[in-house]
Amino acid sequence: MNTEPFIYLASQSPRRQELLTQVGVPFQLLLADASEDAEALEASVPGETPDHYVQRVTTLKAGAAVLRRRVRGLPEALILAADTTVVLGRSLLGKPDDELHATDMLRCLSGRSHRVLTAVALTDGARLELALSVSHVRFATLTEQDIAAYVATGEPIGKAGAYAIQGRAAAFISSIEGSHSGIMGLPLFETTALLRSFRWPQSNHAK
Repeated sequence: MNTEPFIYLASQSPRRQELLTQVGVPFQLLLADASEDAEALEASVPGETPDHYVQRVTTLKAGAAVLRRRVRGLPEALILAADTTVVLGRSLLGKPDDELHATDMLRCLSGRSHRVLTAVALTDGARLELALSVSHVRFATLTEQDIAAYVATGEPIGKAGAYAIQGRAAAFISSIEGSHSGIMGLPLFETTALLRSFRWPQSNHAK
């Protein structure tokens, strides 16, 4: 029986998986099945700030994952959940619905600065700790040809703000202030700090 310490990752994002691997954190995926409405957790509440939104959604994702582990009778381990959103002014830019929506988002981001918020939650089933990474990203001015060519790659679909900094959109970004890994979807400084706060891997047991 494998007794090596690991955490559960409650995210299907390949970027988050790559980032955990980068810092040497073994993990197992703990994903929602067809019986769960995972998208409903990301619904916004009228009047809430972007900072509150991303932290609330992350907390809900962590709670859903705790229940998921218990229902499935899986071994105890820490559970990591995260959520990323792009904020332009006071507007949340989530994942585009289609190519037209992605095109509109990229037009809005062109030549402007925006914030990328990523919240991370780590829980043992009883205690939950939360961290928030805030980064500022500036896009160069994009031509209609730039936008059309990028949308045609399919990369914007499924990405908050309709772009992926680790992909072709890196060519659009003139400056960033903050966490590159946070913009990708999992701020490694904050994540490793949360793991230390739970004394992982020495304390690798959930409630």
